Amino acid sequence: MFKRLWSTLFVTAALLGASAARAETVAPDALVKQVSTEVIETVKSDKAIQAGDLKKIVALVDSKVLPHVNFQRMTSLAMGRHWRTATPEQQGRLQDEFKTLLVRTYAGALTQVKDQSVVVKPLRAKPEDTEVLVRTEIKGKGEPIQLDYRLEKAADSWKIYDVNVLGVWLVETYRSSFNQEISASGIDGLIAKLAERNKGAAAK
Repeated sequence: MFKRLWSTLFVTAALLGASAARAETVAPDALVKQVSTEVIETVKSDKAIQAGDLKKIVALVDSKVLPHVNFQRMTSLAMGRHWRTATPEQQGRLQDEFKTLLVRTYAGALTQVKDQSVVVKPLRAKPEDTEVLVRTEIKGKGEPIQLDYRLEKAADSWKIYDVNVLGVWLVETYRSSFNQEISASGIDGLIAKLAERNKGAAAK
């Protein structure tokens, strides 16, 4: 179940991150529609990715997704009130470990992409809005999967800072687990926990 969710999560995240140049001139919903076929077909045609070539998968995530995600805002939202009490060094380490965690999750899910297609719903936003909600459905075998994105406009580009899979917001989910870990062992304990998890994933 979680592999399926993360698979769909990655696909649309990749779609939004396909082109920085396009993000400067195209509305976020139009961007998703334009690049969906290109990204999905690339995944389908790359046998190395399908076979689980981790280095190639991570490279794809790095190039297509990471430049278009505001990890600082995503991490601070996941930390909630604890972000303000963290030192600059702790904030930097948290952001790095959280990014690594999500990249490896995306990388693992990418091998699950088979025959999905993305349907983008009409954008309910004003031209002057700097934060928007892009609603999509991922269609493939089985029931369509709801996948929504919160994006913010910084300068002339749009960046993702939260994702909703089947009614569950990513940041909210991590905020709950982060709060539990911080209550048990503090911010340094959370950092150590994330680092341990990432190290374990890298060893597989």
